[in-house]
Amino acid sequence: MSAERPFPFEQAPGHLIRRAHQLAVAVFAEQTTGFDVTPVQFAILNALMDRPGVDQVTLAGRVAFDAATSGSVIGRLEAKGWVRRQADPGDRRRKLLWLTPEGEQLALAMQPVVARAQAVMLAPLSPQEQASLLRLLERLLQGDPGRAGAAADDGAGASS
Repeated sequence: MSAERPFPFEQAPGHLIRRAHQLAVAVFAEQTTGFDVTPVQFAILNALMDRPGVDQVTLAGRVAFDAATSGSVIGRLEAKGWVRRQADPGDRRRKLLWLTPEGEQLALAMQPVVARAQAVMLAPLSPQEQASLLRLLERLLQGDPGRAGAAADDGAGASS
């Protein structure tokens, strides 16, 4: 029998962040029941409200999702009639994106529901702890921006 102590993964940052991500996805799903939208899909819809006509690669960077996978997520949004995609007239390889009126209506309807989900996620913390957590998470992600979106996943896998 080895005298070495096992790695305390229960306190490891990666393990705790993964568990917090699971909680965030579960709360989002609970709060947004009936919308049939994943967290990444909502992020894309919401981002397109701010930047209509943005190209697909720029949008993927904005929502911290890898560009290759974002294409399939956008394809699902397009199939639902929420996003319109067309080639850039100046560069046919570049795809530009817009919300459809239905997509904009959906995103607007979801905003207060998603805000409530965020509040539910943070409810166990005091207002000061909530602010500290958000500040620390932002700082952690700013520490290595190249990796921050490289493995982005909304926890829904292929159903994103």
